[in-house]
Amino acid sequence: MRLLAIGDVVGQAGCDFLRQKMPQLREQYRPDFVLVNGENSAEGNGILPFSAKQIFDCGADVITTGNHGLRRREINELMDEQVGLIRPANFHPDAHGAGVYLYDALSYQICVVNLQGSVFLDTYENPFGCMERLLPQIQANAIIVDFHAEATSEKLGMGYFLDGKVSLVLGTHTHVATADEQILPGGTGYITDIGMCGPAHSVLGVAPELAIRRMRTNLPTRFENAPGPCSLSGLVADIDLKTGKTTWIQRIDAH
Repeated sequence: MRLLAIGDVVGQAGCDFLRQKMPQLREQYRPDFVLVNGENSAEGNGILPFSAKQIFDCGADVITTGNHGLRRREINELMDEQVGLIRPANFHPDAHGAGVYLYDALSYQICVVNLQGSVFLDTYENPFGCMERLLPQIQANAIIVDFHAEATSEKLGMGYFLDGKVSLVLGTHTHVATADEQILPGGTGYITDIGMCGPAHSVLGVAPELAIRRMRTNLPTRFENAPGPCSLSGLVADIDLKTGKTTWIQRIDAH
């Protein structure tokens, strides 16, 4: 089974670029399953029904989110109803939506778990404890974890914690793709961050001058997404459905 995973889609420009590039990516990599992180796909941040629809229309089988996943109230109802749209599983139990998605392809099943890190981010349940609670409940040929976290150390810790227990641990949130894609000793594929799909000349998607003003002055600054060309980064991985282990992994980058 081949998985295509796309990093955080940023704003309308990111949605448009995803739509532009997806046919080429499908032709080149022939994925069986497509995961897209859409937590910043709405203008401003967060995700809205309109941006979620655009991502699904591009061919996503599941949309994961993160700390901005429930920021926009308009998404709450869709989170409760839309199959394949999930938020971190370690949010408070009162949160709208679910943190686990089971994709049934008849001959095999893929489980996607969305988690949020606890370092520099607000969570209700420790992500390591959350995975210990969830794993005994999951029956699937492959288990994919989108770990939406800030600290590289926490992401690496999660990778080794889940090595041999899940198929793949994908880091998201920092919007900068890392060069450490690998297969861990127990057969779990891992990367610290798969990057983003959005404005190429930006600070994590934001117009540089606005991000710099905020960092220089610590004054409130209304962020806007940067104009200009976009880029897309992500990951492709092959998973053996009999063993649940990753057999091949490769970063992707499109301009």
